[in-house]
Amino acid sequence: MSTREDLIADAFVELADCLVDDFEVTDLLHRLIDHALRLLDADAAGIMLADATGTLQVVASNSHAVEALELFELQADAGPCVDCFRTGEPVTPADLATVRAWWPTFAPAVEAAGFSSAQAVPMRLRSEVIGALNIFRKGEGALVGGDLKLARALADVATVALIADRTMAARQVLADQLQQALNSRVLLEQAKGMLAQRAGVGVDEAFTLMRGHARRSGHGLREVAAAVVAGRGVLPT
Repeated sequence: MSTREDLIADAFVELADCLVDDFEVTDLLHRLIDHALRLLDADAAGIMLADATGTLQVVASNSHAVEALELFELQADAGPCVDCFRTGEPVTPADLATVRAWWPTFAPAVEAAGFSSAQAVPMRLRSEVIGALNIFRKGEGALVGGDLKLARALADVATVALIADRTMAARQVLADQLQQALNSRVLLEQAKGMLAQRAGVGVDEAFTLMRGHARRSGHGLREVAAAVVAGRGVLPT
């Protein structure tokens, strides 16, 4: 059985691979979420990135419920990701009472989704903040000490991979990557719905099926989603 140290090492190796290899943005973002869930005692996670106008957009999450919660956070203009993006610093309320005090509009949605903790760490390269990683827990407790450092490090590595200067200015790379992520999110939602209806499963399970197929086949998640849509809701063989 892998130790936590092994899992941490694997996480950084996997994320760092995106610095040198061609990668699919959607896969990178969901890998970051997977590692956050595995290493940070998180029950759910999501990612928001800023578009070319500086407006936050939901680009990835581990479930449909979390995506809805993050969209509500943007609509309410209140919550950990929003504050984290504005300040460039982690937002880690210690308990549910603090969540309620800081975000009275957002807190009821957090509780209705079954969470008692909502936190965020910035996705930042030096002084440039491009978004935030949202962490939700069913139990109370802030990310502190080594866990907070780990969360920031995971987000930092993913950020570097997103905006590493390749053949054009980093800002243009970021704009292109974000547009790709947004386009992929629309495609993924369509594929999840079609596969769920065809297979008679929930949309979250349909997403799990697509991710599993992508990893087994060595194809990108966006590529698998496109094949599901083209195949009218059937996983590619």
